[in-house]
Amino acid sequence: MATISERIPEVRSIELDNAFYVEDGEWIESLTVASNKPFDPGSIIEGISGAELFYTQPVPSASTDVDVQRLTILANESYPFILGLILRQRAIPNRIVLHKGIFECVITTRDWDQFRALADEIQETLGEFELLTVSQNEDPGEPLDSGRLAEVVVSKLSDDQLAILETAYNRGYFSAPREVTETDLAEELGIAQSTVNERLRTAERNLLELIYGPR
Repeated sequence: MATISERIPEVRSIELDNAFYVEDGEWIESLTVASNKPFDPGSIIEGISGAELFYTQPVPSASTDVDVQRLTILANESYPFILGLILRQRAIPNRIVLHKGIFECVITTRDWDQFRALADEIQETLGEFELLTVSQNEDPGEPLDSGRLAEVVVSKLSDDQLAILETAYNRGYFSAPREVTETDLAEELGIAQSTVNERLRTAERNLLELIYGPR
């Protein structure tokens, strides 16, 4: 992931969607790569020792300012590095993303002692570890499942709904406190403020419907 990130000049993020061990150090790895400019996966992977591009697929995005692609790669490595640290402690990796040169991970551990052991190993191996949030949940969630969720979301929302959500997210509408207003979004998109409000509410309702089902 780090090598790919270095080869894409305006990369935004690289997410490890899944990884499967084959044999003799060979892995099948699925990555979702987002960049501020279009990129050619073939030329990016070419030249990386032990890596071969098996398949690539564009991921729908309402924004014309970002290129998102799903890459399936055959890679020869002893172990996908961050994933190896997590699995060796028998923790569940829920999400692994490389963003601005920093790995951001969501993991599930059985208890605090197991988490501390994992944190200590990361600190010892990488030299740095920062805990952002902790929550207690009876449901551990799906391992590395966010890529599939993204595909479901984009298939259930219209282009207009995706556009308003993506613009609102990128401009800080969902931040606390909000960095922009619906009027600001309306001016940027060239639509009425009432249309912004309607599309946001419809998109949010459709997202909740994916979680809780139709009512």
